[in-house]
Amino acid sequence: MKLLAIETATEACSAALLLDRDIWVRFEVEPRAHGRLILPMMEGLLAEAGLSLGQLDALAFGRGPGAFTGVRIAVGVIQGAAFAADLPVVPVSTLAALAQQGLDEGANQVLAALDARMGEVYWGAFHGDGDGLVVPVTEERVCPPGDVPLPQWQGWMGVGHGWAAHQAVLEARLGPCLSGRPMPDALPSAAEVARLAARDFRQGQVVSAESALPVYLRDQVAHKPGPRPSRAI
Repeated sequence: MKLLAIETATEACSAALLLDRDIWVRFEVEPRAHGRLILPMMEGLLAEAGLSLGQLDALAFGRGPGAFTGVRIAVGVIQGAAFAADLPVVPVSTLAALAQQGLDEGANQVLAALDARMGEVYWGAFHGDGDGLVVPVTEERVCPPGDVPLPQWQGWMGVGHGWAAHQAVLEARLGPCLSGRPMPDALPSAAEVARLAARDFRQGQVVSAESALPVYLRDQVAHKPGPRPSRAI
C-alpha cells in the first residue's frame, strides 16, 4: 500500500509516506509556516521514494479539529493533490492521531485534548482496537475544560497540549479516572494519520476530493474548504 498523509492542524507541520509497513516522515514545529513547508515536505518524500503522486493508492489528511488556518491549509493542499492525481482521500481525526501516541506509549485508554483557546479544549476519548490503533469512544467536542465528559471507566491517560494549558482543571474534573502521567507536549503527526488512514482505507472509508472537508467543532466557524494550491506536486 502507498499512501501520503499530511497534518497541519497545530503548530506542528508534517507529512508522512506509508509504503506497506514502512513510514517515512517529515516533521517540523514552525507556527505560521505550514503553507510554506507542506508542499516541499510532500515532494521530498515522494522524490526520496522514487514515486509520483499518481502512483499512490490514496491521500490522507488530519481533518481537525485544530487551528482554523492550519486545518484549511490541509484541506486545500489535499484537495488540490487529489484532484490532480484522481486519488481517493481518507480524512483522519487530528485528535485520533494525537491519541494514537498515547496508545503507542502503553496506554489502553486515552483522553486527547488540544487547547482551543477562548477557555476551551478540543476533546476526544479513545481506546485501542485489536490491531493497536485507536477508535473513538464518544463524539469529539469543544467545551470548557471543567465541562469535559466523565469517562465510564478508570485508567485513562491524558495526551495533548490541552493538558498543558488546563491540567489543574482537567485533573480536578477527572480525578480518579486518570492513570499515569499525561503527555502534555505531544503534537499530532502525519505518521499517525497515515497509520490510521491505512486501516480506514482498507475498510473502504474514503471520500472524493470535493468531499474532503474540515472538522472545526465550533458551530460559528463556516465549514468551507480552503483554496486549492496553485500548483500540484
